[in-house]
Amino acid sequence: MAAPKSVPPSRPPSGLSGGKSSLPLIRAGMGDPALAEVVAWTDDEYRRATGLYGVLPPAKGGAPAIDAAVLRDALRTMTRMRALDERARGLADAGRIGSYAGTRGIEAAVVGAAAALAADDVIAPGRRHASGAALWRGLAVAPLAAQLYGNAHDPARGHRLPGCPALPRALNILPASPHAATQLPHAAGVAWAAKMQKKPTVALGYLDAPEIDAEDFHTGLNFAAVFRLPVVFVCVNDRPSLAMKSETIAVRALAYGLDGLRVDGGDLPAVYASVRAAAERARGGGGATLIEAVVAPDGDGIARLGTWLAGQKILDGGAQAELARAAEAEVRAALAAEEPVGPPPAHAVIEHVVARPSPALQEQLDDLDRVRGRGTRS
Repeated sequence: MAAPKSVPPSRPPSGLSGGKSSLPLIRAGMGDPALAEVVAWTDDEYRRATGLYGVLPPAKGGAPAIDAAVLRDALRTMTRMRALDERARGLADAGRIGSYAGTRGIEAAVVGAAAALAADDVIAPGRRHASGAALWRGLAVAPLAAQLYGNAHDPARGHRLPGCPALPRALNILPASPHAATQLPHAAGVAWAAKMQKKPTVALGYLDAPEIDAEDFHTGLNFAAVFRLPVVFVCVNDRPSLAMKSETIAVRALAYGLDGLRVDGGDLPAVYASVRAAAERARGGGGATLIEAVVAPDGDGIARLGTWLAGQKILDGGAQAELARAAEAEVRAALAAEEPVGPPPAHAVIEHVVARPSPALQEQLDDLDRVRGRGTRS
């Protein structure tokens, strides 16, 4: 463990007359118990973790420099994400798919974070984040539609919950985790491997607000802090009224020795700027960051970004309406094409589980194939 750094006091040490002491202060770590005070974080770090950073109206000093093409692509991705969500929730409500974790309202937080990364950076998503990140990185809607139905075209072969896809390796997105915070140790592990191999790769782990109480939240953040890993954790908090034992989610980062930042999750440029800065800091050896992207329950990041883009003459209302129509048509066509596709073959049940089925298991699989009218497996 590195020796703790001395820092100037940000407030008078408690219990000392006049706030003056000849004893040094330490930033963190196992210091001399005789010291008057241990400063675990600075006032500026505390403000960043408990305030709320945003740049869309009212903007202060303008939005961060983001290429107009990136902003247009971000709005298109968010629009496709919204269209897919609306259709998927309808299917779940009608009982045509098992379940679906809605993503309405969190589009700016998900897409803004993914857009801020380099193509080689690795994303470890939870259930609500994978589709948006994959759409940003170029995945078509069709495999996501197939995954909702769990049909024979589903890359996961029906093994995963609807909306929780396994994605092509080329996208550098890990399979979406359906379990609370288990993706965070995965993100930390990817970052640790990159650091050991001296690669410039940064890992990003998404999580939702309720996951902060999962044991893997502690595991992921603690591991990242101890090994000073190049990883960014983005907590999408669309439940700001969630009862917490701390003032904010971001402030919890300070207890681990990580940087913490609270950002307006409905403001795509603010999310983009925050994640980009955290990723570059991590890439340069500065360690991990926990970003809390706060989403107002009635907020609409798509409308906010659209209004701003129109005001900046980057994308007018007519072009935005065409994006929405194209997204709706793409999603509708993909779902219509995938709904009649049958389920995966029976042997998909044991794919990637055993290299070769036992004779007894093979007999059962053949019987199942016959019952389903799909013929005996060769």
